[in-house]
Amino acid sequence: MSTPACPVCTMTDVLSHANRWECATCGNEWEKEVVEAAPVARVVKDAHGTVLADGDTVVLIKDLKLRGSSEVLKQGTKVKGIRLVDGDHEIDCRIDGSAMGLKAEFVKKA
Repeated sequence: MSTPACPVCTMTDVLSHANRWECATCGNEWEKEVVEAAPVARVVKDAHGTVLADGDTVVLIKDLKLRGSSEVLKQGTKVKGIRLVDGDHEIDCRIDGSAMGLKAEFVKKA
C-alpha cells in the first residue's frame, strides 16, 4: 500500500498508524480507507450442475409433496421466471398462481 499525500497540506511526509494516517508536517490525522472485498456472487446450480440465473425457466425432476396440504407438484412441471434468493430454498417462483420456494437440487434448466 502506498502512502497518500496529506489532504490538508498535500505533503507526502505521512506516518502510518494502525487505522489512521498522520501528516508529519502539519499534524493532520485521517482515517485509513478500508478496502472491502467485493461481495462474491452466489452461484446456484440445478440438479445437473447447470448455473441458474434470475428469469430462467426450470422443470421439476421429481414429484414434490407440498407441505401442509395433500397436493403434489408433478415431475415435468415447467416453472417460468424464477428468482434466486438466499436461504435454504434457493428459488422463489409462482406455480399455478401460488408463491413457492424450491430447492435447486429438484429442478433442471429448461
